[in-house]
Amino acid sequence: MIRFHKEGYKIIVITFLIVIAMILLAENFIDILWLTKSIQIIAIAFLIIVLQFFRNPKRNTQIDENVIIAPVDGKVVVIEEVEEPEYFKGKRIQISIFMSPINVHVTRYAMSGVVKYSKYHPGKYLVAWHPKASTENERTTVVLKNKTFGEILYRQIAGALAKRIVNYAKVGDKVVQGEDAGFIKFGSRVDVYLPIETKIKVSLGDKVKGGVQVIAEK
Repeated sequence: MIRFHKEGYKIIVITFLIVIAMILLAENFIDILWLTKSIQIIAIAFLIIVLQFFRNPKRNTQIDENVIIAPVDGKVVVIEEVEEPEYFKGKRIQISIFMSPINVHVTRYAMSGVVKYSKYHPGKYLVAWHPKASTENERTTVVLKNKTFGEILYRQIAGALAKRIVNYAKVGDKVVQGEDAGFIKFGSRVDVYLPIETKIKVSLGDKVKGGVQVIAEK
């Protein structure tokens, strides 16, 4: 059975009503058969796109305090040592995962621990792969801490189409690896910042599965 994320319920209902209206209007007010069918097919296709975008498949996370799992589905587009300016103000290994419109857009906790920092930043809507997207786009920054890794940071980043980031992490929350951490509506990238000594288990171009695939280990 297909599950849908709660953040999509309202949009799904509205889309469904619009699609029904388009189908009925085309059937009753357009006399050109090919045009009627074309409009109806486009309407149904649009509904399918919305439904697949908000799907929320169950993931069987094997909780392991010695690994970091992918927080989202998508393609690894950055693995590099960088200076993280917002929280650590020091060197970290950055792993960036880009989500296309056909990916599941649920954000999941990459490790278990306590939320030490959670902040929303309004900003621009540059394309997600733009070098300045991490610091200039609308985004949320969350820091988790546990005994194995210390502190790690993940950042949800809006893209050119994303207009709303949903973040459930609140300072002081005790969270569990693989649980729902938020959602990016129609967008687009998550950056993870790890300690320098962390062993990276993915390569550039890899397609990863959120809540399941190991991307780093101690």
